[in-house]
Amino acid sequence: MAHDCSFLRDLPLPDDRFSFGDSHRTGHAGDFGTMEADEVEPDAVVWPESTEEVSTVLAAADERGVPVTPFAAGTGLEGNATPTRGGISLDMTRMDSVLDVRPDDFQVDVEPGIFGKEVDEAVAGDGLFFPPLPSSGDISTIGGMIANDASGMKTVKYGEVHDWVLELEAVLADGSVITAGSKAVKTSSGYNLKDLIVGSEGTLAVVTRATLELAGRPQQIRGGRAVFDSLSDAVDAISDAVRSGVDVAKIELVDETSATMANAYTGSSLPDVPMVFVEFHANHGIEDEIEFCRSVFEAHDVSQFEIAEGEEMSELWQIRREMAFAVEAYDLDLSPLHLGDVTVPISRYPEMVRLVRRLADEHDLLIPCFGHAGDGNLHYTVLVDESDDEHVERAKEAQTEIVHTAIEWGGTCTGEHGIGRGKREYLELEHGAASIDVMRRIKHALDPNDTLNPGKMFPETVDGGRVGN
Repeated sequence: MAHDCSFLRDLPLPDDRFSFGDSHRTGHAGDFGTMEADEVEPDAVVWPESTEEVSTVLAAADERGVPVTPFAAGTGLEGNATPTRGGISLDMTRMDSVLDVRPDDFQVDVEPGIFGKEVDEAVAGDGLFFPPLPSSGDISTIGGMIANDASGMKTVKYGEVHDWVLELEAVLADGSVITAGSKAVKTSSGYNLKDLIVGSEGTLAVVTRATLELAGRPQQIRGGRAVFDSLSDAVDAISDAVRSGVDVAKIELVDETSATMANAYTGSSLPDVPMVFVEFHANHGIEDEIEFCRSVFEAHDVSQFEIAEGEEMSELWQIRREMAFAVEAYDLDLSPLHLGDVTVPISRYPEMVRLVRRLADEHDLLIPCFGHAGDGNLHYTVLVDESDDEHVERAKEAQTEIVHTAIEWGGTCTGEHGIGRGKREYLELEHGAASIDVMRRIKHALDPNDTLNPGKMFPETVDGGRVGN
């Protein structure tokens, strides 16, 4: 559906702030997880450089019924930041400054287009860091992380992005600018608008400034790799370690299928067996925590437990860091049906991994499993031959059972990738009809014209339906 965006020429915007060019529009039609067949080109791309420019564009678009989809690095996996009905792709990557660092308060103010690694670089001189950065922190933006409520390998110790966001400046669909949250580390004043915006995937507001809480860099960092002969032993060891209170900063699973793929990709000579990757952060006494973890793992027949620091630790972690690329490169005849990321209570984690393995065997599918095991988050990739309809159908059946079971066990259909396009159908199953009705009312109250990122979250908006009353 095409929209007339020529009004952009009449706004007080420099010519380099917007484009109708084919190459720019094509470049904003998809993201990392969007299949080419699902891409929808925007009618224009806008690169604002201030809150005022964001407000000006949104007010004008809202008045004319033109959809606006916030966009940044394009590293999303669920089509969260890609258009469904054309309109404007609002690219926030030029708003990429560190505005203020306050080391005495453990705070930094940043614009949304800044990459995660640049935040850490800006505060490193003060001995600080931003703990919840996801694995993609080097290539993804703070705004995108806030929109998806991202998390990553260190979530088991430090929590998700929302735990470290103190205050937001954001622009509503009609151009109104609001401040949500507070620079105080706690507040019980009024509705929690900040946490409403975090994780809303650009459907309620566009973030233009964020105050992030920081932490002191740990004086001791050590980590490495544990090798197991069976997947059951590996996942039981993970669950036992977390429930026993082992203070790990990271604890990651790589199953034998993933290990095979990673070894092929990196050229490693490691055995194709399940592995658990661990990292410990402390200011003192780190050896005691490592030995605690070792003892738990030994109760589950660990066959190898290697711990190191610095470059040697980095080498031990190599295949886990390369995992996503290894899966993609393993068999060029197979494509991901879906990049799954269910999360379940930690006591259920071993059962979830076993379920995926059973479904892979029953349906004759290749489904590598890995992920942030310490918080019950399982990444799995159902690989299919897209030219084989029967193969695709089997894969869809397996995918559906995995997600439904995760929700049935008190978990979620998405631990960190968000809803976007890919998980809309599971939203009501997870939250219930009454809760989804409340979500619709909130969306309609803040964005009655469905201007911001339409076609996301709610299934009825896919084909241009409206949300709300």
